[in-house]
Amino acid sequence: MDAPEPAETPFAAVSAQTSKLGRMYQSYLDQSVPYLPYRWAGTAFVFFLFVLRIFLAQGWYIVAYSLGIYLLNLFLAFISPKFDPSIEQDEGMEDGTSGLPTKEEDEFRPFVRRLPEFKFWYSTTKAISIGFVCTWFSIFDLPVFWPVLVIYWMILFALTMRRQIQHMIKYRYVPFTVGKARYSAK
Repeated sequence: MDAPEPAETPFAAVSAQTSKLGRMYQSYLDQSVPYLPYRWAGTAFVFFLFVLRIFLAQGWYIVAYSLGIYLLNLFLAFISPKFDPSIEQDEGMEDGTSGLPTKEEDEFRPFVRRLPEFKFWYSTTKAISIGFVCTWFSIFDLPVFWPVLVIYWMILFALTMRRQIQHMIKYRYVPFTVGKARYSAK
């Protein structure tokens, strides 16, 4: 009267393999965290291949423009603080407190990025790879006058960075660690 156990369904087998591959992929990503220069060198190489493909094929400018806008968005998130001082200052005015230290006795708060470096690198690499793959399909090769896109992107970059630099000056934060002491194990 014991019924035989049902055999594993194809969906369960595929799901198990997908889960196993996902864990392996995440393990490789986790192992790559300490190798910052090598990760960015790999990303630069993929970006070089993308630019070379765009230059040699003389097309897919809209893909390059879209990638440029997305990378600009990622960069802005990377250099922006996680907790925006302007919003905290507005809330502080309602409470009668200020978000930033104003005296030397006030607590030091380190710069915390809205987008951490690893997520910035990972999203950048994924976007460049997807853009590179898109350049191999003619459906993404829309006819556009590319100098207009380049000029528009430059204007957008200049205006956005000017606003971001003004925000950095106004709230006195620096998103980079250049010149700060670094301690390493011997």
